[in-house]
Amino acid sequence: MTGHDIIAIGTSAGGLKALGAIVGALPADLDAVLFIVQHLAADKPSILPKILADVGSLPASHAVDGETMQKGRIYVAPPDHHLLVNQDSIRVVRGPQENRFRPAIDALFRSAARAYGPRVMGVVLTGYLDDGTVGLQAVKKRGGVAIVQDPKEAEYPSMAKSALQFVKVDYCLSLAEIPDLLVRLSKEPAASESAYPVTEEIEVESKIAEQEMNTQEFLKNVEAIGTRTTYTCPECNGSIWQIGKEAPLRFRCHIGHSFTANIFLSEQTQNIENALWSAVRAMEEKVTFSRQMAERMGSYKLQKAAEKYEDHAKRLDEEVSLIRDIILKGFATKRTIAEDDSGQPE
Repeated sequence: MTGHDIIAIGTSAGGLKALGAIVGALPADLDAVLFIVQHLAADKPSILPKILADVGSLPASHAVDGETMQKGRIYVAPPDHHLLVNQDSIRVVRGPQENRFRPAIDALFRSAARAYGPRVMGVVLTGYLDDGTVGLQAVKKRGGVAIVQDPKEAEYPSMAKSALQFVKVDYCLSLAEIPDLLVRLSKEPAASESAYPVTEEIEVESKIAEQEMNTQEFLKNVEAIGTRTTYTCPECNGSIWQIGKEAPLRFRCHIGHSFTANIFLSEQTQNIENALWSAVRAMEEKVTFSRQMAERMGSYKLQKAAEKYEDHAKRLDEEVSLIRDIILKGFATKRTIAEDDSGQPE
């Protein structure tokens, strides 16, 4: 029987050190293939494959769309692209962002679970927020193994804490313990895939990431796995569906953007702040214009008109101060939440 030979690893902040510790301890004859997603800036080149190849004995490269996977190799998601897994081949696509990220850990985990079921090991390492949690749930639904870095040692524990909160994790280990576990499980036979069929939710969301559906197909399928809400997508202002009923609460829009509740709340907060700053800008322009008119009326000896414009400017100034106070208090609250390691929004 085939072992657990599909290893999907997801990380974010602090991930370079964590990945180096794991990859550096894996043997050259590892009978498995590794797929890695680390959150990256979309506009900067990545040298992660070179770093991983230098610290370990396994060859590493950025994944190429359509290439055939090989055991004993590491495939890394390139910047601004999702890394997805199909049967015996790899997809690299610019599908919609998930939780503000592309590449997204959830997208990788879900696709691997869909393609290989019980053969998959999903590993969540250090990082902010909760990307990886929903993907790890998909791994478990398909009979795979869920592994999480011990949050007590993680440089940024939020991702690990979220996974432990919402997923029935099989192993919570230190970085030093994870490589030996991966080697051992890669040699142990996986369960029968027929015992863990692909759910409609996993199938539909995998297709969304691959952008394999037209608009009509998408709407039909997302209606089947979700419930339409009155919200709008903070990314594109499209319609939003609540997906599934299990925690964490999450949403998808008609384009495919995906959010867990914490990220959705954070995006809504940011949109409100942007709108308030736009209001401040417009009102300050009006204050300046009103005072300009007051000066002009004064120069014409039209004192009553000048006083009217000046009074208007003063009232607007007071309103602008109130809005600024709301924004600054909001920022203070946001900073307090961001300093919390409990997996709440930044």
